[in-house]
Amino acid sequence: MEIRTLRYFLAVAREENMTRAANVLHVTQPTLSKALKSLEDELGKKLFVRHSFSIALTEEGALLRDRAEDLITMADKIEKEFLSLDEITGGDLYFGLAESYQIRYLARELRTLKEQYPGLRYHITSGDTEQVTEKLDKGLLDFAVICDAPNTRKYESLEFPEGDIWGLIMPADSPLANKEEIRIEDLAGLPLLTSEQGWDGDIKEWAGEDFPKLHLEGSFRLAYNASMFVKEGLGYQLSFRNLVDVSEDSGLVFRPLIPRLEVKLYLIWNRYQAFTPIAERFLKQVRNSFAPKE
Repeated sequence: MEIRTLRYFLAVAREENMTRAANVLHVTQPTLSKALKSLEDELGKKLFVRHSFSIALTEEGALLRDRAEDLITMADKIEKEFLSLDEITGGDLYFGLAESYQIRYLARELRTLKEQYPGLRYHITSGDTEQVTEKLDKGLLDFAVICDAPNTRKYESLEFPEGDIWGLIMPADSPLANKEEIRIEDLAGLPLLTSEQGWDGDIKEWAGEDFPKLHLEGSFRLAYNASMFVKEGLGYQLSFRNLVDVSEDSGLVFRPLIPRLEVKLYLIWNRYQAFTPIAERFLKQVRNSFAPKE
């Protein structure tokens, strides 16, 4: 199975039309059709259902599309890595990032590195711990930033200088907005909005034996989206401080949880990972910057 053939396959899957895909790829339609037929013969599975004016993926085709996308991403990353081995002015860095105000520390380091190496290019994927570590494990990322203690058997890590504070986001006219801090009894029975990762992890641990009193109204991966539901009166959002706009004109307020719930943030990478020159320079810089000051 050739990478070129997988590129052909993905183009047809994306365009859902053989002629358009051939134009995008700058190949003839017979060449494209022959390559896809050979791919189906090689796999022993039918990948497309051909209609009069379009093409749809079969169940097997959909599975191959998901796998092929990862393979092509990896192939492109390897190619860029080898091209950058002798590139002293830059290179490519790939990150998977949790949602956190503390990402500002990472941005500062990239800005500093960019000043030294103008050819630096960075590629950012956002997601929860499960999403970004899956890509890291596949080799699609150089580094990930997570809000959970890392698996030390699999990853090396650096702790960020600051952590994140959990609190409740609510309409400014909510009775709870008059409180300076939010306790577990304040949350009992409220329709709560938060991430599944936070609900099953930090919030469950914080609530302890009172956790069954809490009600998860809806789960969100992005804090901003959840805040729109809060504005529409659908619930109260449990989130990190500084993730959504709670300025005076926003109509929302943030109140920290009590007892204080703070989580640490970690930059992680695979153990025994072979880095490109620019990745090594980045890690060395971050190690120095994040090191505890004496």
